[in-house]
This record gives sequence, structure tokens and C-alpha cells, in this order.
Amino acid sequence: MKILIASDLHWPVLNGVATFSRNLARGLAEQGHEVIVIAPSQDGQKCKQVDGNYVIYRTKSTIFPFYQNFRISLTPQLEVRKIIQDFEPDLIHIQMPLGIGQAAMLIGRRYDIPVISTSHAMAENLLDNLKKVAPLSRPINYMLSDYGRRFHSKADVITSPTESGIKSFGKHIEKVNKPIEIISNGIDLREYAPGTSDPEIYEKYGLPTDRPIVTYIGRVDAEKHLWVLIKAMRRVLKTDKSHLLVVGAGVDLEHMKNLADEMGIHEHVTFAGRVSDEDKIALEHVGTLYAISSPAELQSIATLEAMACGQPIVAVDAGALAELCHDGENGILFGLDDDEGMAEGIEKILRDPTLRAQFSKESLAIAQTHDLDNTIKAFVDLYDRTIIAKKNEIAERPAGFVDRIKESEFREYMDFWSSNDEK
Repeated sequence: MKILIASDLHWPVLNGVATFSRNLARGLAEQGHEVIVIAPSQDGQKCKQVDGNYVIYRTKSTIFPFYQNFRISLTPQLEVRKIIQDFEPDLIHIQMPLGIGQAAMLIGRRYDIPVISTSHAMAENLLDNLKKVAPLSRPINYMLSDYGRRFHSKADVITSPTESGIKSFGKHIEKVNKPIEIISNGIDLREYAPGTSDPEIYEKYGLPTDRPIVTYIGRVDAEKHLWVLIKAMRRVLKTDKSHLLVVGAGVDLEHMKNLADEMGIHEHVTFAGRVSDEDKIALEHVGTLYAISSPAELQSIATLEAMACGQPIVAVDAGALAELCHDGENGILFGLDDDEGMAEGIEKILRDPTLRAQFSKESLAIAQTHDLDNTIKAFVDLYDRTIIAKKNEIAERPAGFVDRIKESEFREYMDFWSSNDEK
């Protein structure tokens, strides 16, 4: 099968969508499928890049100011059309409704290529990073949700990694007129598994060896509400000897460092920044538990990775996190922005070795149900069914059938972007 993945967020960007699109491309290619990814260039100029067993076509891009190390392709329409025409994919799988995703959706529909669109993002992922528009967050949230619904409804099939992802459409879900399937993002259980902590990793990152370590691994951006964890750790440190490890980068990193200073706990917090894949896995193994206060998660691959390494979870009861952190089974849930409740959850796990072992065992069991191999199999099955359904749809059309609305939409779109690209 020839599969084209359109992803406005892709490796080496560090976030869930980028991680998933790379895992998907690699997994499909391992099974013998021919896979290409269209993604924004990391230096602004278009290029072709080989990433192991698949190819990335990078489109022209510009810096997106609200996320660190993130570039966006604003006018990739002509590039995307040429790539699609040259590759002739059996199916297009779109990851984000941005420039590349928009172009792939319209061009795929125009040429009757089956299209699957995965809903990865919540409006909060953007709005929490746009503090200047906070007073308008409610109407903007409504518009973004409605836009997402309209965009995904143009695909042949919509997927979401969780039930919460479907609920994120809100009341707009009633207007979605396409089939929706839930398929986990999955994680590679060959890479993420329980293991002993490496003494060298403690030395490399200056971590203490005489106390439990609370970990957070992920982006350090405003929508992650990391300030809740910092404040919770101040409470924990009043009675429990412990240490906080934050792994990851983002626009809010300096703010969080300053907050730790203000709270008087900077000596008990390590901000490791962005680390290599090898060090990331090693740092998973030093963690006593994983703590996450982000309310804008449609699954959280980072939480799954921690669970696969055997960590108990303390998570906010928001977004999709309750689908991974089962309260009282493999972790403890707390209310939105409730640093006191988060601290109580952390303290309860740190103080009870028996409970910690029980939660660890259950985290491993839950993580096993999210094996990336099963995710790849589920998508291949969906691809096959979608391709067959599209062929049947085309075969049932009357002779000379032309979808004039779709044709007009395509021509207006391409004419507009062609003229702007020439300018």
C-alpha cells in the first residue's frame, strides 16, 4: 500500500502529534508499506529527507511564534499537489488541520483519493499560549471547535486516540456526518519498559540518589499548566524529602524556572531541557512516579510512556487523562489547577511502598493495551476498509458524474494560492 501522511507537526518537533506521526510512518514502513510524510521544513527551505525506512518531503515554512522550535507551512498548496501527483498514494492520512493538512484534504478529495483525518488537538493547546486573546477565549474556542468539525467532516473517516477526543468536538459532534473510530496513538513497548536506573544518568543530570524523584516529561508550554506541579511540589517538600525532574523544553521554561526560584524550591528541581531519546528512556527509570497537570490532553503519549516503564501516575482529572490514570488503580486524579490535591496524591504514593508497587503493576497492565503494533494493525485494517469503500462509492456513481461543489471549491482554492505563491 502507498500511504501519504500529511503532518504539520513532525519529528524533530517534540510533542504528541509529531511523535505519533513518526511512529506511524516507521511502523507502516516496517510492515512493507511505501510511506512518505509531508511536513514543514526545519530551516524554511523545501527538501527531501530520509528518516530510516520512510521519506519526508519538507515544504517551505516560517517560524510559528507561539511554540518553540515549531515552523508552519502557510502556502504549501502547489508543493503538496505535486508530491501527491508524483507519489499517487492509495490513501492520505492527515494529522493536523493546518496548511499542509488543508492542502492534502482538498487535493485528496479532488482526485478521489481516500482520506483519513485524525483529531489530535484541542483548542486549549493554542489558546493557553495566546494570553493576549484571553478575554476572547470563549468565542475563539467555539470557532476553533467548529472549524475542526468542518475540516474533519471532509475526510472519508475520522479517527481519535480516545473517547475524550470525540467529546472534544462538543455540541459540534452532532454535525459530524462521517464515521469516527477510536484508535490509540500507541507506544513502542520494545523501547519503553521497566528497567533499572543507570547510576551515570544521575551524575549526568545532577540528580540526587537519596530521595524519590517525581518526574514530568513533555513540553513546557502554557497549556501544560506546569505551575500547578511546581506549587504542588512546594507543598510536598514541606514534609517529604523528594525531588522534581522536569524533562522537556518550551516557551514557558524560563517562567517555570523563575517560579521555582520564587517558591524557594529551585534546589529541589532539575530542569533537564530537551534530551536525547536514549537519555529520555533512562530518565523514565529514575522516576518514582509521573505527575502531569495538563488539562489539554487528547491522550498523552508521555503519560503512556511513563506507565510502560512502571510509574504510578498523578494526573489532573481533565481531557483524556482519566482514560489512562484510573483513580485508585494505577494512580490518583486531582481537580483542575488544584495544587493542594496534586500534592496530596504525590504524598500518598511516596509514603506507601505497597500502594506504589500496586499502582506500578497496574500501570504496566494498562500500557500493554496500547502497544504500537496493535495501533499499526488497526490503522492498516482501517486503510483497507476505507480504500474499498471509496472504490465502491466511485463505482456506484452515475456515468459522467461530477461533484460540482467539490470541483468549484478545489479550483477557487488552487487559483487563489497559485496567484499568491507567484507574488
